[in-house]
Amino acid sequence: MTHHHPANADRAAPRPFGRLLTAMVTPFTPDGSLDLDGAARLAAHLVDEQGNDALVVNGTTGESPTTTDAEKERLIRTVVEAVGDRARVVAGVGTNDTRHTVELAGAAEKAGAHGLLVVTPYYNKPPQAGLVRHFTEVADATALPVMLYDIPHRSGVPIATETLLRLADHERIVAVKDAKGDLVASSTVTSRTDLAYYSGEDALTLSTLAIGGVGLVGTSTHLTGALAKQMIEAYDRGATAEALALHRRLLPLFTGIFRTQGTILVKAALAARGLPAGPVRPPLVEATSDEIAQLRADCAAAGLELP
Repeated sequence: MTHHHPANADRAAPRPFGRLLTAMVTPFTPDGSLDLDGAARLAAHLVDEQGNDALVVNGTTGESPTTTDAEKERLIRTVVEAVGDRARVVAGVGTNDTRHTVELAGAAEKAGAHGLLVVTPYYNKPPQAGLVRHFTEVADATALPVMLYDIPHRSGVPIATETLLRLADHERIVAVKDAKGDLVASSTVTSRTDLAYYSGEDALTLSTLAIGGVGLVGTSTHLTGALAKQMIEAYDRGATAEALALHRRLLPLFTGIFRTQGTILVKAALAARGLPAGPVRPPLVEATSDEIAQLRADCAAAGLELP
């Protein structure tokens, strides 16, 4: 089932989106509207200070459920303009409606995105044949490389191993953001395809690298990016003890950022650091003072003090 993409050396690269990606929050102004200037500044910070090779915009961490299609397109254009010369910009386009997802994919391509992140359709629980059709139609809709997002605890449906092996034959389906938490299943896919596996769970990054993964699409990496990148690079050059030490150091924040909900705590941490974030949109709510106190403790445990 191994497949190759000789027509495009870039897509055949084992790390089509680099090693470290952050699923970027979407900054809003105090009144809750899109803060495009803040988005440009945050993107530059994540690439230039935190070492990200690529950014995911319009993911769940970016509050995609509550941003409009027009806002999504403006956000892609803004981030591509800000960092597109030195990082890849991957657009989250996944919905639970194949037709709408295809529309978002086309809009993302026009807006300058370098790749697409496509989550399993959520809530309506399609069978595996429906997943094959959905992902294939979206991958067929543009010329962009696609990263599948396998997160059954949110979507309600896993992408079965057999389904991933089938989808790997599509020339534009090149990567997986793996938040399934099943390292045996993931190991089977990495051993039988050349899909690039990115951990979709910060704390499982080192484990994912150990079974043939290539990197991380992170949330805590708004704060931990530079050190997470060091951990991945240490593992890559065989310095496994150094990688393990960094994993252990960052574990309190890899897990702590999800104590309530990732976006809520990332925005609170960015605000504390004077970086663009702004409020969250309902149904999310702002972090409480107790949650922020716990976040400070988690940051301190990882040696990354919050002001």
